Amino acid sequence: MASEKSGDAFRNGLKPAYKLWLETREGYVFGKGTLELLQGVEQKGTLSGAAEALGMSYRHAWGVIKRVERRLGRPVLKTRKGGRRGGGGAELTETGRELVKTFLRFRSVFDRVGSDDLGWEDLFMKFSARNRVEGEVVSVEKDRVSAVVKIRVDVPCIITAFITREAVEDLDIREGDRAAAVIKATEVMISKG
Repeated sequence: MASEKSGDAFRNGLKPAYKLWLETREGYVFGKGTLELLQGVEQKGTLSGAAEALGMSYRHAWGVIKRVERRLGRPVLKTRKGGRRGGGGAELTETGRELVKTFLRFRSVFDRVGSDDLGWEDLFMKFSARNRVEGEVVSVEKDRVSAVVKIRVDVPCIITAFITREAVEDLDIREGDRAAAVIKATEVMISKG
C-alpha cells in the first residue's frame, strides 16, 4: 500500500464546501435564506414583494423576520402600513443593514478561502516562530478600500503590510499597539492580541 503525503486528498480533486449561518448563544439567527429575504426587501421595498420573489408566503417571511428579531432583541425591519391605495412598505433598520453586511463579509472570506487552492495547502504546513514577528504599530494609513500598517519589530527593522481598511478597523489597530506580523510567502498579514 502506497503511503499518502499530507494534502494528497486535496490535490486529488477534493474541495471544501460549507454552509454559513450566524448564531447567538441561543442558536441560529441568520443564514442564506434570511439574507435573500432582507436583500429582497431592499430591492422591492416591501416584505410581501421580497417573499413573492423568493416563492414563499408572506406569513412565512414575516415569521422568519420575527424569529431573527426575537433572537437579536432588536428589529431588523421598519414597516409602513398602506391601506387600500397602497403606500405601505418596508426597509431595513440599521441592525438589519449591519446583519446583511456582516454575513456578506463572512461569506466573502469563506468563499475566498474556499477557492484558494494554494491557501488550502497551508493546512498541511506548520507555522514556525520565523513566520511570526511582533512589534509596535508605528503608522496606519487608510484610504477608502485599503490600509498600510507599519510595525517596528523587536528585531531592529520595520515590516510593512498592505491590508484592507476593514481589517484594520475590525482589529482596531492604532499606532502604539502591540501587534504581530504573520509572514506568508507572498504577503504580510496582521494579527493583534
